Amino acid sequence: MTALTETPLYWSLLQMDHWSIHIAATPRGLCYVGSHNQPFAELSAWANRRFPGSGLREDEARMRPYAEELSQYLRGELECFNLSLDAPGTGFQRMVWQALAEIPYGCTESYTGIARKISKPSAVRAVGAAIGANPLLIVIPCHRVIGRNGALTGYRGGLDMKARLIELEQDYGKRQEPFMRL
Repeated sequence: MTALTETPLYWSLLQMDHWSIHIAATPRGLCYVGSHNQPFAELSAWANRRFPGSGLREDEARMRPYAEELSQYLRGELECFNLSLDAPGTGFQRMVWQALAEIPYGCTESYTGIARKISKPSAVRAVGAAIGANPLLIVIPCHRVIGRNGALTGYRGGLDMKARLIELEQDYGKRQEPFMRL
């Protein structure tokens, strides 16, 4: 058994205002932020793919720091996360996720723009796939990526969630510095 399959996964359900989101963490940090209003099955399926054999353990106390920061963000009180993260991915995925983390709060970027930013202008489809593999919705702000024409495009959490997050950020102004560093 590898270390990956031995890693315990802790989870809780963040419920506040009009949000209901499953979150999970390893001992190293937050590893999953789910889609709004989705059943536990979404988290369970993801965990079985990414951490086979680990099992999920509900632990409100362990998850509280993550839930608190996400709650602050969803209330418009936090623009920059300080959470420890555990988001393993390929080198390419991590490069894309870092580019996402550098999109300022309240701003958007196109898939083409992300491809250019990572110096792979012809890899727009691969950028889209890496964004789709992002396990940390909201925290790694893939909701800030829109179509080149300005239209909302695919989002694991659904276009309604994406629109709500973009609207939330626009309601609270723009930052001059990156959202967070990976």
